[in-house]
Amino acid sequence: METRNHAPASLKTRLARALHPIERAVDRIKYRAAKNPVIEPYLGYATADRLVLRGRVLSAVHRDSARHDQSRWINLKQMLLLFATDEVTGITVTAGGVDGVTDEEGYFTLLLPRPDVAGWHSVEAHLPDHPKTQVTLQALVPDSGAAFGVISDIDDTVLETGAFSLARNLWTSLTGNALTRHVFPDAVALIDRLHDGRNPVYYVSSSPWNLFRFLIAIFDRHRLLRGPMFLRDLGLSETQFITGTHGGHKGSSIDAILGANPELSFVLIGDTGQEDAHVYLDAHRRHPGRIRTVILREPGPGPDHASKTAIAQMSAENLRVMTGPDFSKVNLKAV
Repeated sequence: METRNHAPASLKTRLARALHPIERAVDRIKYRAAKNPVIEPYLGYATADRLVLRGRVLSAVHRDSARHDQSRWINLKQMLLLFATDEVTGITVTAGGVDGVTDEEGYFTLLLPRPDVAGWHSVEAHLPDHPKTQVTLQALVPDSGAAFGVISDIDDTVLETGAFSLARNLWTSLTGNALTRHVFPDAVALIDRLHDGRNPVYYVSSSPWNLFRFLIAIFDRHRLLRGPMFLRDLGLSETQFITGTHGGHKGSSIDAILGANPELSFVLIGDTGQEDAHVYLDAHRRHPGRIRTVILREPGPGPDHASKTAIAQMSAENLRVMTGPDFSKVNLKAV
């Protein structure tokens, strides 16, 4: 008889397995109790032949108006309310004649035929069980004349967060609001220049989907170009206490974007405060010839030894890398 040795499950995995059935039972109760569920629409994207519409169904959505003069305590309470979501599981969502069912965290994805016309496309969605519930879902179809695509991180790349320091990150993220958070003007300018009216821009971040509307408010206030976002699910799965890892989420999101645009090469924008250099190096190795340039901001103390090593490896493998304290000196002719 063949004997196999299995490594013991980690504490997080065991905890996830124990809590997951409880969470599922609670979700079923909340679904039955949700009298007026709402659809939280996200920004979708297009593959070679499909329009990918995304969103989440919740029993309620907290939307507080931010003010410049409100206290950090009010900011903190409003931020915490964004995470106090009651997702609605197993409910049908309909858009464009296509039905989808929400998963255990309330998320849904609907695949429609891809339109021939480039630009943002709007599709009305509703819940058949709640006919009065209706929202507009949007998805981006890239211009056929695009020269390349752009994938950008958010925290400390376009939005000052202090992600290189956990304490600073938490303080900045939880005690600010959409009117007080700082967007780097050089990032806005760089993305506008790279977009050039035709090149699609996507955003990949480890920030949770709970912050989607918050981020959109910041983007709009600072006139930062909108694009499909790939944020992170912080929910509980059967095998993970918090679904996905920082690098794993970003890597799989980059894979999805490249897979949706097989004809395009991509410019990757990030920072050295976390793991972007490693994530982008791995993406380059998984997709040879698809990454044309990597642009990295150096926040705080600058790149650590591991990031410097990853940057050196990208250069050694003939991948163009541009780094600096800001993006003002990026040479677009070299991109």
